Amino acid sequence: MSLGHNIKRIFTWWDGQSFGTQLWTSRNGSKVGEDAEGNIYYRNKDDSRRWVIYNGDNEATRVTPEWHGWLHHTWDEPPSEVPVAHKAWEKPHQENLTGTAAAYAPAGSIRRKAPVARSDYEAWTPE
Repeated sequence: MSLGHNIKRIFTWWDGQSFGTQLWTSRNGSKVGEDAEGNIYYRNKDDSRRWVIYNGDNEATRVTPEWHGWLHHTWDEPPSEVPVAHKAWEKPHQENLTGTAAAYAPAGSIRRKAPVARSDYEAWTPE
């Protein structure tokens, strides 16, 4: 790794694990599992602390509901050991897309390439 990359890991946390997190994980962590995104989940020896090392940006909405429940002690067994049962009506997990090009833009939004003509709105113009 380059010197710049290592310095960045000492002082930042938002785009991957910091050096401190890597050190803590290597000394105290036990790998529990990995999700489809490549995020890796850990716990300490007495299971009082659980954490995730993100594969890429540290964005909490990238954690699936199954792993979120385990991280927050909603259930004891991780999804890698006891898979969570899903209902037929459940939709697949999707991370928060706010602020990205794939974010929802309703009809008439200025973010749409071709705004929809509206007949129910007349812009106010000062006289």
